[in-house]
Amino acid sequence: SRDKRMWRVSALRTSSRAFSSDVIRSGFLGTVGQTPMIRLDNIGRDTGCEILVKAENLNPGGSVKDRAALSLIKQAENQGKIQPGGTVVEGTAGNTGIGLAHMCNALGYQCVIYMPDTQSQEKIDILRGLGALVRPVPAVPFDNPDNYNHQARRFAESIANAVWTNQFDNTANRQAHIETTGPEIWQQTDGKVSAVVFATGTGGTLAGVGTYLKSMRSGVKIVLADPQGSVLYNWFHTGELKRSEGSSITEGIGQGRVTENLKGAPLDDALLIKDSDAVEMTFRLLFEEGFCVGASSGLNVSAAVQVTKNPG
Repeated sequence: SRDKRMWRVSALRTSSRAFSSDVIRSGFLGTVGQTPMIRLDNIGRDTGCEILVKAENLNPGGSVKDRAALSLIKQAENQGKIQPGGTVVEGTAGNTGIGLAHMCNALGYQCVIYMPDTQSQEKIDILRGLGALVRPVPAVPFDNPDNYNHQARRFAESIANAVWTNQFDNTANRQAHIETTGPEIWQQTDGKVSAVVFATGTGGTLAGVGTYLKSMRSGVKIVLADPQGSVLYNWFHTGELKRSEGSSITEGIGQGRVTENLKGAPLDDALLIKDSDAVEMTFRLLFEEGFCVGASSGLNVSAAVQVTKNPG
């Protein structure tokens, strides 16, 4: 067929290295990162400032967590913690698991995911569709031995040739953003970025990008955006691990403790974002900018708009 002929020609031309490596990326792993920066024309115009978003949904697994997933697996390989055909185990609310499942398929590993049973069925179905073994467990605090992270660790320790990647406290997560996301933001803005805003779960993206940008210019403002029910807003402002009032519809962001990835993050401010503001911005992103995103993205942009009102 014509399609088969076209595929055959492409394969021949690729095998002769006719294309630049800047154009053709190498496999699934080679497509992680180098996501575009997008200007929000209408929302930015209302603030009088330029608001840019990093389109991490264009990573091959669909989220920023692909960067951490790749870094965590590569660290395990480099340290000899996993051998060919081994098993990668993680506790995750969803997106890191999706990234890991893709990576495991590309690298020939098995993937086992422990997650709180409060997460959406859609995420569970996606993970199972990707070939991961998913074990939903009751949602209990981190200090409970049956927390999903502890169950993931115990399972990895119980079988041969397995590694628990430990996304929350393994700083290979943060390092991924020091090495990739931070430099990309700096380069894409020609070093003119004045502030960055992140909601956080593991703390890796926030701490990694913040660390890199501060090393380039200390005046870049690093802001944590926290949903209702998380402790991080109060932790930043008072030093107490006290949950803010209410709860949030967002998934995968907010935290009840300070992770190893978040420790030492060069934070300048923390904002508490209500669900109502996050949802309103989510619909503005759809109907004013054309982007269909989730509430955590709406929360981030809502926080960015607040930062423009008090740039500091």
